[in-house]
Amino acid sequence: MTENLNPFQIAQAQLDEAARILALDPATHALLREPRRELHVTIPVRMDDGSVKVFKGFRVQYNDSRGPTKGGLRFHPDETIDTVRALAAWMTWKTAVVDIPLGGGKGGVICNPKELSMGELERLSRGYIRAINKILGEETDVPAPDVYTTPQIMAWMMDEYSVIRGYNVPGMITGKPLELGGSQGRGDATARGGIFCVREAGKVLNIDLQGKTAAIQGYGNAGQFAHQLAVEILGMKVVAVSDSRGGVYNPDGLAFETTLQHKRDTGSVTGLAGTKAISNEELLELDVLVLFPSALENQITAANAANVKAKIVAELANGPTTPDADQILHKNGVYVIPDFLCNAGGVTVSYFEQVQNAYDFYWPVELVHERLDHKMTAAFHAVHDMAQRKNVHNRLAAYLVSVSRVAEAMKLRGWV
Repeated sequence: MTENLNPFQIAQAQLDEAARILALDPATHALLREPRRELHVTIPVRMDDGSVKVFKGFRVQYNDSRGPTKGGLRFHPDETIDTVRALAAWMTWKTAVVDIPLGGGKGGVICNPKELSMGELERLSRGYIRAINKILGEETDVPAPDVYTTPQIMAWMMDEYSVIRGYNVPGMITGKPLELGGSQGRGDATARGGIFCVREAGKVLNIDLQGKTAAIQGYGNAGQFAHQLAVEILGMKVVAVSDSRGGVYNPDGLAFETTLQHKRDTGSVTGLAGTKAISNEELLELDVLVLFPSALENQITAANAANVKAKIVAELANGPTTPDADQILHKNGVYVIPDFLCNAGGVTVSYFEQVQNAYDFYWPVELVHERLDHKMTAAFHAVHDMAQRKNVHNRLAAYLVSVSRVAEAMKLRGWV
């Protein structure tokens, strides 16, 4: 039988399992299976050659029972509404599992930003905000960066929204440059939160992480900072990294600065001096202590899960492991730190940015790190304890924690 790789159907299947264990009533379960609302838009953009190209975009607000929806914006040529729905659902569980007063949302535009000039990218960014501004705002829905979107794009979007409103509204979007109300510590927040989770996993598994090996699939923002912080905070040795063009391996470890500079100079980690070339598929099966899937969805599936040799899988990407693979990893004793816990550092510091914008007072980076550590550590142990208590794998435990919190908020509001 072919494994189902539709991301939204995967998200629904994961919810269904949690709903069964929690014995959710049918109305609560039904309301949690679908987005509360979604908007599909078309965006005409004047290209540099004078022609007009029409792009398609989405914004999904999945559940706002615990607060305004929150979630990133993706610019990707293969974006689909089901991917956006799934990511909005996972954002709902993510904000709940770290216990911040937000709901889940997500947005996307079908485009290839690598083929757009800076002018075209700015016009697309502003056009997207013009198309969806009526459903955005600090008390409604707050976007953030995601795949192929940047602080500069957030700045254009904030400016466009402010022009429409007629006054400055920095809190309508997060991940902004510091000069426009961004937060210290936002750049490495996703990876740092994941590193805190790996540190706590080492404690509960009674494993000394110092000097142990790690591999990182995906060398974008999260993967790069995971490399740096795994070395700096955990004392680990990163032996392999990869990006969309392929990977590199050196059993003696890869120096962070050298690897990053090579990626910046050439556009890829491939061809790094002193390394052996490996594929993304081979990287996932390396004999390392910690594997960081930091790329896209559906990387660990029923086809390769049995070959994963890592003791800890720390999911910095969204949806890198399928439900069938989860069962195989759990059976084989692999400790998975699920995506919407492991990568929740990003939304947590985005929430901190919203708080700072709201009262126009900004925190030093040390305070951001301290408060992030507190949130991530508490969330990790809530999930770990639930897994032990219910004798389930960690992803299901994370669902049990988060779904119960969202369901309770809906019940208290009188929705169900």
